Amino acid sequence: MQNSKKLTLAVLIQAALVSTAFASEQSESKGFVEDAEGSVLFRTGYISRDYKDTTPGSDRSSFAQTAIVKLDSGFTKGTVGFGAGIIGDASFKLGENAHAGNDMIPTHGGQDAQGRVDAYDHWARGGAYVKARVSNTTATYGTQVLDLPVLASNTARLVPEYFTGVLVESNEIENLSLVAGKFTENQRSSQIKSDGNELDRAIVWGAKYKFNDAVNASYYGTDIKDRLERHYVNANYSYKLANDSTLTHDFSVYHTNWDREANNSLYSYIGSVDDKFKNSIWAISTTYNKGPHNVMLAYQQNTGNTGYDYGLGQGVGDGHQTIYMPNSYLSDFVGNDEKSVQLQYTFDFGAINVPGLSWTSAFVYGWDIDASRAVRVDPNDSDSALLGRTITTDDAQEREFFNQVKYTVQSGFAKDASLRVRHSYYRADQAYNDVYMPDTNEWRLFLDIPVKLF
Repeated sequence: MQNSKKLTLAVLIQAALVSTAFASEQSESKGFVEDAEGSVLFRTGYISRDYKDTTPGSDRSSFAQTAIVKLDSGFTKGTVGFGAGIIGDASFKLGENAHAGNDMIPTHGGQDAQGRVDAYDHWARGGAYVKARVSNTTATYGTQVLDLPVLASNTARLVPEYFTGVLVESNEIENLSLVAGKFTENQRSSQIKSDGNELDRAIVWGAKYKFNDAVNASYYGTDIKDRLERHYVNANYSYKLANDSTLTHDFSVYHTNWDREANNSLYSYIGSVDDKFKNSIWAISTTYNKGPHNVMLAYQQNTGNTGYDYGLGQGVGDGHQTIYMPNSYLSDFVGNDEKSVQLQYTFDFGAINVPGLSWTSAFVYGWDIDASRAVRVDPNDSDSALLGRTITTDDAQEREFFNQVKYTVQSGFAKDASLRVRHSYYRADQAYNDVYMPDTNEWRLFLDIPVKLF
């Protein structure tokens, strides 16, 4: 016991010595006003999904304009620094948007016989936060946009997804970043209410360590009350080759256990509703980069008695972006027992005197998917008690051909403005269409114009 105490003390002393080996962020604070920053992002967004071979009127399209504002103070001087900020957005629809969907524009609920919905004409959302910093550790409480592998805000729509809670980020030890937090409200991109997703409680924690310039590793976890417990591990290794090229290997894995209360929301589970549902999904990728050329090959696989799931339904606290895996585009290739492989190519047109322009093309193919159907007490009554799900086929397939072109202005009055156009061509077996999504042709166009206020 005495030796254990001595070892613990030695570790703490060493950590303290290491933490003083580089500058303290708080000691370099210039002041509440002096370090303040303000910006507005004007975004025009359009998403269209053409669901092939489905009921007329089921297609979805959204077209809107927004201004996303962030006002962030600096920290007051002293041992403990304090600050505050505001983040929010004000938006209006463009056109009728009678087929609004895709989690982009809020609607009043319901639709007519032709699949037309009543979308909001204009809306505003947002909130405030306060923050405190000691040395290299910062605590933030209030409305936030999260970028954590186990709890991520969806930023791929018109406006970002917001979480309300507290997040502590610490960089006291060089090359080691630690995070921990608790969130009690979740507002998805298409929701008006600050807790539209009815999140009860989400606890998050994690660590990322940079071993050297070539190797990084991280671990993150979350416990969402009455919904799920999820763990994520990532390792990344990058090194130079002899011909001025770079090779990068990346490995990622998620492991999820769902609480029984959340079982009925899963789209692809197999078995009884009393089962303990769990999933592991892992992926490994290798990326080769030389000059303007970037080529990636990735393999991804699922195991367990359900596919990876964000946790569909209320209270899960996820806007469908918590999938930090390579084979994720329109589809995430996360079906039950699914295996998938991807080939991606990116070209930087700066090499041919068009700086700021890039093109990415990718093809992903998934196979061996266990598709399922519901088993109920009364098979002729869709409202009867659900007993579970049974496999209808264990060799379903899906595929996606993805292309994206993005241009960012490099100089002048419009510097940093960008236009992004992407297209996905998605097809799957009918058995998987029935439990996942229909065959789809999707277009996304986003024009971003950032303006720095101060």
